[in-house]
Amino acid sequence: MKTGFLIIDMQAIHLENLEKKIIDRACEYINYVSDVLRSNDQVVIHVQDIEGLNESNRDLYHTIPEIQIKDKDMILTKENSNAFWKTDLEQILLNESIELIIISGFAAEHCVLFTYNGAIERGFKPVLLQNGILSNNSDVITSAYRDRNLISYSVIEYLINK
Repeated sequence: MKTGFLIIDMQAIHLENLEKKIIDRACEYINYVSDVLRSNDQVVIHVQDIEGLNESNRDLYHTIPEIQIKDKDMILTKENSNAFWKTDLEQILLNESIELIIISGFAAEHCVLFTYNGAIERGFKPVLLQNGILSNNSDVITSAYRDRNLISYSVIEYLINK
């Protein structure tokens, strides 16, 4: 089964109110899973929210340096909470024959869950990366994990290397 990994809104402008150690922990999981998937010819897509972007704040919209972006990764920009809405994401996933979508990034209660729901609506199988989603409110992460499909990095390794 072909897998796609979405890394959503890991940009300075969105993460400025979070503690560095919380960001670093999520980045560790995100980078590890990215490497596992890349080394097994799976797809890594960095989703960047560009709503409000202009020349004076351009640097704040770059993906944070703690997230590794490799040459074969894809970058998709969006202006809405659901990364499928008014973007080419669905077509990219279909072109790559992706069925399982692992979702990580910021913010659990907005773009992460809106994209998760968008994936379901389009017939994909989405899962949230355990320890790989962020929010300004930790209670939101707890409820997201409780109410949605969740996957750990060790299960991803098992599935990919099977």
